[in-house]
Amino acid sequence: MDDEYRQRLEQLENRVALLERNLNLVAAGQRRSSLRSLWRRPPIWTFEQYPPRLLNLTAFPPAPAITATAPRIAMVTPSYNHAQYLGATIESIVSQNYPNLYYHVQDGASIDGTIDLLKSRGDSISWNSEPDKGQSNAINLGFAGTDSEIMAYLNSDDMLLPGTLAYVANYFASHPDVDVVYGHRVFVDSDGLEVGRAVLPPHDGKTLQYADYIPQETMFWRRRVWDGIGPIDESFHYAMDWDFILRAQAAGFKFVRLPRFLACFRIHDAQKTAATYAVGVREMGILRRRVLGFDPTQLQIRRAIASYLAKQLAYHYAYKLSLLRY
Repeated sequence: MDDEYRQRLEQLENRVALLERNLNLVAAGQRRSSLRSLWRRPPIWTFEQYPPRLLNLTAFPPAPAITATAPRIAMVTPSYNHAQYLGATIESIVSQNYPNLYYHVQDGASIDGTIDLLKSRGDSISWNSEPDKGQSNAINLGFAGTDSEIMAYLNSDDMLLPGTLAYVANYFASHPDVDVVYGHRVFVDSDGLEVGRAVLPPHDGKTLQYADYIPQETMFWRRRVWDGIGPIDESFHYAMDWDFILRAQAAGFKFVRLPRFLACFRIHDAQKTAATYAVGVREMGILRRRVLGFDPTQLQIRRAIASYLAKQLAYHYAYKLSLLRY
């Protein structure tokens, strides 16, 4: 009886040990899966990071003081059938109350109520509505004939955060050697609710040759960049901002990532980023071949940007843990 009891006890112990081993294997697999998930979708490119919540604009730093002799900023918004979001885009720029701003909306003959929206703004903005050849062409049309020291464009579904214009103008004024700046971004959904944030490490020119990590909606540049490398290349319909950035970098212009959240990138079903991804893949391939001199494999791209993504992950969690404040 004792032997039978001992055998059953050993069998039970073996089963418990096997169960513990299997649980450890499952846990290890889940950890590897989580790491692979972070590798596939690092925070910098993960838009929906948490459930939608109200975008608390008062939580961001206030606008710095700006003098009446502030440098002139020219901003253009290319638009086509985005009346649903355009009002928020316009308001995010006009409400900055920047004293020396030229703001123009270049609309591509929208038929969704955009014209009525633009008319309702009165003289607070400049605008024109006519057929164009796409977003790149609209941006160039909007900047044609403008005279300014600082330039930027903001798409018709994105928004600036309060104080951005004054902050950027002050930074350029105190750093005459810097040509292009950009900052951290906030992700919002179609209702304008916050769903994520991207905190970026300092600028890395080598990584930029393999992947465009610069949030376009946060980017501003000096007029001398535009004059030096030319306007937006209208042959690009998806990666026009990366092309502009790479040309500026190749020409020797200096980039700096600013330590501040500057703008919101809106996520919605109809956005161009999602709808024309195949075009984007082709255009990104063209740019990599032009800059690198060869067509890198996905493995080569991942290896080239791994260090930057590791830094971004560190910045992301340092910010989440309140070790970094912006």
